[in-house]
Amino acid sequence: MNKNTFVINHPLLKHKLGYLRDRTTYSHEFRELVKEVSKILVYEAMKDWVHLEEVQIETPITSAKAERIVNPPVVVSIMRAGNGMLDAALSMLPFASTGFIGIYRDKFIHNTVEYYFKMPHDVKGKEILLCDPLIATADTILAAIDRLKAYGVGRIKVISILVSASGLEKIYHYHPDVELYTINVENEMNEMGYLVPGLGDAGDRLFQTR
Repeated sequence: MNKNTFVINHPLLKHKLGYLRDRTTYSHEFRELVKEVSKILVYEAMKDWVHLEEVQIETPITSAKAERIVNPPVVVSIMRAGNGMLDAALSMLPFASTGFIGIYRDKFIHNTVEYYFKMPHDVKGKEILLCDPLIATADTILAAIDRLKAYGVGRIKVISILVSASGLEKIYHYHPDVELYTINVENEMNEMGYLVPGLGDAGDRLFQTR
């Protein structure tokens, strides 16, 4: 396992992953589970944050010093499935700005197609939390990382619920500096490019589409 891959091994996450995998889990339950898991992944990704400032506050009892996060990361969603993680990330980081990348892998041209790209004006040099719940072939995430680096962003941390072993290998071949936080690495993909056992198409299950 690459040193920049962080697999969060916790009984609560294993419990929630079982329901995410279950085809009988309703869409609204699936959305809530994605949010709950995403909050934990964001928490883990922020554990080494060093940009803090000390401020003076008044507690109900006395004066005290407190620490506040400064120069927060930009939370970036790879649409559309990444939007299922976005509210959870922003609930943990309500002071963070947000970016969106609309990109998909076209099965006919065997390449990625970008249809939307919108970033905050001050994204240059900022740390990125890049949200995509499933990484299979890794083509989409690689294209998103390429675009972000072209904008001169800082450190990129990928937040993903499941990622394929081959996808990880591809990510670190092209971008060895990227960090990735997940709850499980899947060793198989089927002929359709779905993770096995996986949890199906995250976007369809989040938004009840096909």
